Amino acid sequence: MTELHDHRSASRGYPPPELIESASISAYAESVFGHLRRADQRRWAAAYVLGLLTTPGRKSARRLADQLRVGATAAQSLHQFANASPWDWTPARHELLRLAEQRTHVRAWTVGVALLPKRGNHSCGVHQHFVRSTGRTVNCQVGIGLFLSSDTAHIPVDWRLRLPGKWLDDDELRVRTRIPDDVLHRTPAEHVLHLVDSLALVSGRARVPVVADTSHHPTSGARLARELTARGWDGVIAVPHGLRVVPEGQRLVARNAPDGVLTAGRLLELLSPKGGTATAPWLGSTPTPRADRLVSALVRLPGRRGLSPGVYRVFARRPAGAPGVGRVWLTSLVRPPLHELLPLVRAQSGTTAALADLTENYGPRDFEGRSYPGWHHHMTLASAAYAYRPLMGGAAAAEAADGAGARRYAG
Repeated sequence: MTELHDHRSASRGYPPPELIESASISAYAESVFGHLRRADQRRWAAAYVLGLLTTPGRKSARRLADQLRVGATAAQSLHQFANASPWDWTPARHELLRLAEQRTHVRAWTVGVALLPKRGNHSCGVHQHFVRSTGRTVNCQVGIGLFLSSDTAHIPVDWRLRLPGKWLDDDELRVRTRIPDDVLHRTPAEHVLHLVDSLALVSGRARVPVVADTSHHPTSGARLARELTARGWDGVIAVPHGLRVVPEGQRLVARNAPDGVLTAGRLLELLSPKGGTATAPWLGSTPTPRADRLVSALVRLPGRRGLSPGVYRVFARRPAGAPGVGRVWLTSLVRPPLHELLPLVRAQSGTTAALADLTENYGPRDFEGRSYPGWHHHMTLASAAYAYRPLMGGAAAAEAADGAGARRYAG
């Protein structure tokens, strides 16, 4: 990645070190951002994280500075630290990965897609994006994040910014927004694979399944499943009902597909009377009288080069008394009992909720993100702030929640 160098002197107006007295925040920020070479950068990182944790409402640089009460020039300094200072965000994300693996029981690596609405066309990567779930087109940035998910926490550890063609093909735009030369066009599935490949190099734990939702993309799920399998990863991927599959050993449905190919949704509908009863409930924690069923089938994936060499499983819920099946999932996990896959489905739902919390309450929606490094800096700082409570826990979380840390900045 292209490294940008800053020859400016350290910004004035930063709070003296003695005002950063929150032991938990300081220790946490020092761990995550300890790679920063300059002491003033590390203090700004601690201040920024604390501001994101304690500032109510909109998280602009000015509001963060007002909350921290650190002087008239602090807003500009915070903005420069996030948007212009030339620090590498990768080591901080690797440290979040290390802390998450150390302090939580990671069940899955899950994928979340952040839609960050923006006004105008100056924010790096902003474009018109059609949202299938709402039927609306939104002017936004699209961030693809990888989360480490346990039963109780979903920690964002790495991000990619989706850049449409105009941002990559226009040399002037690339220079203005400081997009590195090695950043090329990638599909959403390619972004996910790039995230997985990058973090696999630094992860210290055994591989866990990769969980993603591609239900709005006709072919992304099959491609992602194939590529993960080729890399030795298991995947649990939400796919469209119309995903083309070839039943493995299901001769009873041959008359419904003379060429051997069915859609995943239709196959599961045909097989649903034979589906096994799921452990109730499907996604909740309290019993339910509904006898919802889980139904699954073993399949191969058709492609340009023929059928996939590996066998996959498609599965879904069929609600009692209702026609059809619910969301369809594709997985390379064909041996575990079906009910053991439910925590992985829950992990995706938990990540969706965590992503909404992160984007609404920790600043990603409030940052202009006019430069490529600035966007990555801010997403790293926001991820660190979001991860603080689940990673530090206990008294540290309570301190941040009641604003005690911010009061220590009052001087």
